[in-house]
Amino acid sequence: MTKNILILKGSPRQHGNSATLAERAADGAREAGAQVESIYLHELQILPCNACDLCTETAECVIEDDMTPLYPKLAAADAILLATPVYWFTYSAQLKLCIDRWYAFQGHRWQEVSHKPFGVILTYGDTDLETSGGINAIHTFETMCRFLRSEIVGVVHGSLSDPGDAAKHPELLQQAYALGQRLAQISP
Repeated sequence: MTKNILILKGSPRQHGNSATLAERAADGAREAGAQVESIYLHELQILPCNACDLCTETAECVIEDDMTPLYPKLAAADAILLATPVYWFTYSAQLKLCIDRWYAFQGHRWQEVSHKPFGVILTYGDTDLETSGGINAIHTFETMCRFLRSEIVGVVHGSLSDPGDAAKHPELLQQAYALGQRLAQISP
């Protein structure tokens, strides 16, 4: 059975470092036989959750925006890769808006996004995971995955601040490729 991998790219730079590593992970997943869809979140119009809680009654979000077509993609994914630069000591606003809207799965539909393997790609301009705040993003993803009863199967991270830096780090490109392969091979 072919696995479906969904990649959510949270960078405002379409070809930024986290996106470059995400595409390398996509190559690894495809090589392992998976189908991959990458979503560039920055070009989507995703509004913040308005806390109306109607989704807890209807199992649907009432906000009609570019998040609407993402719900079935999230539900259909066998694994999810979150790729983001670190901005202000955590993951990007683009990815945060998208994840906040997962609240629409509340109540009746959590099973559609739970028990899935996750991968994480983080890039940052500071010297390491701690000082950049990347560790905060990882802790948030770990907490989210505990709630979803999901596992993070791998985290690829590196200090890459200038556009194009990812291409200069073959070890990170290889780690991203291997992460894509693991996501394609692991059973949810």
